[in-house]
Amino acid sequence: MEPTRPDGHAVVDLLDVLLTEGAIVQADVVVTVADVPLIGINLRAAIAGMTTMVEHGMFTEWDEEVRDQERYRHSEFGRRPRPKTPE
Repeated sequence: MEPTRPDGHAVVDLLDVLLTEGAIVQADVVVTVADVPLIGINLRAAIAGMTTMVEHGMFTEWDEEVRDQERYRHSEFGRRPRPKTPE
């Protein structure tokens, strides 16, 4: 009997879940030397697509700021005047 592989791609499925649903990764790290704890690190990361982050109230100010900058840049006030060509 030969091993079989499912038709889907695990990496693509993992990325799809991360971007649509998100994940929280939390880790506590203690650096010790000769059984003496020297440094304690508490890490927490939220991984998700921007749409999911904004839906959960994260990065809302940053998202609005970036969107406002893009709106201004594409408005008539944000455009640079075209250089005049010599006649």
